[in-house]
Amino acid sequence: MSFESMPRQDLLLAIDSLAAEKMIDKETVIESLEAAIAKIAKHKYGEEFNIVVKIDRKNGAIHVKRLFEVIESPESKGDEYNPNTMLTVEKAKKYSDNPIVGEFVEDSLPEPEFGRMAFQTARQIMTARVRDAEKGNQYEEFKDNIGDIVNGVVKRIEFGNVFVDINGKAEGYIKNTELIPGERLSVGDRVRALIMDVVRSNSGPQIFLTRTHPSFMEKLFTQEVPEIYEGIIKIKSVSRAPGSHAKIAVETQDPSVDAVGMTVGIKGTRIQPVINECHGEKIDVILYSEDPAVFIVNAMQPAKVAKIIVDEDTHTAAVVVTEDQQSLAIGRRGQNVRLASQLTGWNIDVMNEAEEQERRAKEFKEKTELFTTALDVDETIAQLLITEGFRTIEEIAYVEQSELDSIEGFNPELATELQNRAKAYLVKVEQDYFDNGHKMGMSDDLLKFDFIKRPIIMKLGAAGIKSLSDLADLASDELVEILGEDNMSERLAERVVMKARELAYGIVPEMDE
Repeated sequence: MSFESMPRQDLLLAIDSLAAEKMIDKETVIESLEAAIAKIAKHKYGEEFNIVVKIDRKNGAIHVKRLFEVIESPESKGDEYNPNTMLTVEKAKKYSDNPIVGEFVEDSLPEPEFGRMAFQTARQIMTARVRDAEKGNQYEEFKDNIGDIVNGVVKRIEFGNVFVDINGKAEGYIKNTELIPGERLSVGDRVRALIMDVVRSNSGPQIFLTRTHPSFMEKLFTQEVPEIYEGIIKIKSVSRAPGSHAKIAVETQDPSVDAVGMTVGIKGTRIQPVINECHGEKIDVILYSEDPAVFIVNAMQPAKVAKIIVDEDTHTAAVVVTEDQQSLAIGRRGQNVRLASQLTGWNIDVMNEAEEQERRAKEFKEKTELFTTALDVDETIAQLLITEGFRTIEEIAYVEQSELDSIEGFNPELATELQNRAKAYLVKVEQDYFDNGHKMGMSDDLLKFDFIKRPIIMKLGAAGIKSLSDLADLASDELVEILGEDNMSERLAERVVMKARELAYGIVPEMDE
């Protein structure tokens, strides 16, 4: 039997209105309504039947149908046979002229009447489905906005944690540790924060916000400085002690643009809103340089650097200042040098001129002892080599012999002998290094990893890192924790881990812009 379904343009208008109001897809509303009507139909005709409802997308007519799977015989389905949802070919001919095994035939049913209870049921199903769709839309919207700044109003504060209404669309959460120290927010206050993470949950998306992350300050400058927004000026890095002090490194490829001056603005007009938003945080705007020495000197502002010695291999820098500048260079509780180190990615050691002389004397003594032992020479020859600029045994072993010949008091025979002794020493050191590593159970791929120095590799072995894949499986903060901040900065740790992953697994890191 076939039942005529009446067109319902008013139903389509109501669906359009609800979809627009809730800002969800029209198809989602229709599917929710179909599910609600199907629930009512099952309640009337029997829960045991396979009942589906389809709403005509063009005229709003409601079609209620009972579906039956066409089977060869009850025996062919065994224990799965269900007379309420299955029909043999013969019985299926009642609903179709040419029923085919495996397909479905339809039995049209009258549209159920919407009594009070039925209406309540339909509304509950519709409300639940629409709410789920809203949550899904919110999650997708905010998931794509991780790293962006949002504006909101403080709804409530619980145990120092702040809950923010984001434009009436969703609720954000600022943990008390992600608030700038010293700031006090109250219910009703407008607040800006960075979306740090978005997590899907049954109650809707959980949107985690932060006001302490360096990226929050970077985004604030992007909003306040048009040249940064347009890409004329680029922010290279940011380091923060939230609420107290921050450093931001900027650069430009346009020689006519003053990157620092444009970022600060005339009389601080551009930087001041950022300072106010960050609860009075003092901000040093630093000019970035590809030359690490220049960049580090700039990053040490406001202190004036008298001298700098950088070690590319260990990614460390010794910054020498006059005694009256030392406390300024270090900063309160080491804050200035720590921020400079975070900004540049280099481990920075601050010393005054007297301490630097002491360091040089100590280094001279250590080099003298190394050369006398490794080359089996007296102190005079060892110190003469150091004075001539030799710093390592490798330099002596592989330098052009003429450079050794040219040292006053040296001759070709002495130069040849020194190089032979240096090479023999290096062979022994190499053998000892691998022997010790193998005794610790370390694999050759890690022992040959020349991206970091060998004493650091041995420290990894002692900590249970035995292969290159073990190193590649570490997170950068785990590597810093194993080696200590004195031996490994966060930024260098990231580079080390990525290089290990590249060699161990063929994972090539994406380059920054």
